[in-house]
Amino acid sequence: MTTVPAPPGGGDPVQCAQADTFAEWRTLVSDSFVPLEVRSDAIDFRGTLRSRVLDELSIVEVTANGHQVLRTPALIARSDRHYFKLNLQLSGHGILIQDNREATLRPGDLAVYDTHRPYTLAFEQDFRTLVLMFPHEALDLPAESVGQLTARRMAGDAGLGRMISPFMVQLAENLDALSGTTGHRLAYNAVDLIATMFESELSIRREPVAGTHGDLLTSIRQYIEAELGDPALSPAGIAAAHFISTRQLHKVFHEADTTVSTWIRARRLERCRRDLRDPILTDRSVGVISARWGFLDPAHFSRIFRTAFGEPPSTYRRG
Repeated sequence: MTTVPAPPGGGDPVQCAQADTFAEWRTLVSDSFVPLEVRSDAIDFRGTLRSRVLDELSIVEVTANGHQVLRTPALIARSDRHYFKLNLQLSGHGILIQDNREATLRPGDLAVYDTHRPYTLAFEQDFRTLVLMFPHEALDLPAESVGQLTARRMAGDAGLGRMISPFMVQLAENLDALSGTTGHRLAYNAVDLIATMFESELSIRREPVAGTHGDLLTSIRQYIEAELGDPALSPAGIAAAHFISTRQLHKVFHEADTTVSTWIRARRLERCRRDLRDPILTDRSVGVISARWGFLDPAHFSRIFRTAFGEPPSTYRRG
């Protein structure tokens, strides 16, 4: 296995690793993403990964001979963190299988899959693809909603794909530029664009079902996102803003397998996590950042942040 240094220039270098055998590739792929079972019939196998890691986001360009990767239940059991992976097919063709669905991807197409459930990704011939991997909580959408989109082809030449696919292509072509403040912001801009595309896809695919509150839940989530910085944000206020009772509000979130308070806390923690790693905000104290997103008690914030992310906010920031 060969690690190729990036050309000299400003910012952190893009990590570039080349595998000259299939055994090297199997190790490289699992180390770069999540543990995977990798299969290939190729005799002379070659593969290259160019990657940029920004906070908890990984942007990886994969160029390789045809092969398969499988995420099995046994491998999933070894992982604590839950990630989504978005694939942009750059050249060649791929097949993604998850949740009893199968998507055939051609150049320009996008597809999402969840590392916490089994999946298969297969490439019969040489290919090139861009993978954006990010934790579930980076999206302002419930994982259950995104689960409706796994292994579904999102065309790069239709709908929002016409705008987002070219943007992702530019990320692949300019990994060297994704460093420092600019890289951090662009990476999260990409995630926000993806969330917008997912929301659009869900609206297109949504079918009215008696007894569900999908449209109302979407409206409430958008309201919460806009009001996260208000420390007085409460179930009663949210219910009043939507002309429903607090009992109905709790029922809507119960149907989505969560609670109002849990959703608010998770979204506030994610906003704090982003800000703590944002180079533009290094002059702001942890207390200022937490207060910006509605946490007025520093000790309480430190406790719940540590519970969510495994370390105190000050330590996470230095990381």
